Amino acid sequence: MINNPEFVKIGDKKFKINTSYKVALRCEKVSQDNCISDTERALAIIYLLFGDAGLEDKENWENLLKAAKKYLNCAQKASLDDNKKDFDYIEDERFIKTSFIQEYNIDLSKVSLHWWDFFDLLNGLSDKAVLSRIREIRNFDLSKIKDPNEKEKWIRAKKQFALKSCIKNKKYTADEEKSINAFYELTGIQREED
Repeated sequence: MINNPEFVKIGDKKFKINTSYKVALRCEKVSQDNCISDTERALAIIYLLFGDAGLEDKENWENLLKAAKKYLNCAQKASLDDNKKDFDYIEDERFIKTSFIQEYNIDLSKVSLHWWDFFDLLNGLSDKAVLSRIREIRNFDLSKIKDPNEKEKWIRAKKQFALKSCIKNKKYTADEEKSINAFYELTGIQREED
């Protein structure tokens, strides 16, 4: 079992990690910020996680960035495929907060959690948690529904809870596209552009 890290060692130097889940979420926000350059994003993440000591050690920036990535991924190699993204830390913040209160009686505004503990709790949410239900809606296969009224409800729900960061790039599978088009044709409702 891997303990939650508090430091990273680069060569003979030890760097203290700011382990707060809030800092990790700020790193996520920085990593998605297209208004700044890759270099600025990298340096911001180094600073957020390792403070002045990391920022001032220019020779180790590349290694610190690798350590930051490993830390932020909770030492897991797998990452989300953007085409299957059903969750976003930033956009889903309110659902995360609600789910933590609902499942664990934890008010995130009043606690300090290590990033890895937060990550484990987030991944341990039951199917009844608000966030889990939102993710289920986002992943639901519309082709499974035959009833036009039921399908319309699901289409509206999927649209309501769609991730804004994915809407522009949303690509439906051939079956989903066929199912959606068939629904609109059957009901005579004008399809709004995504």
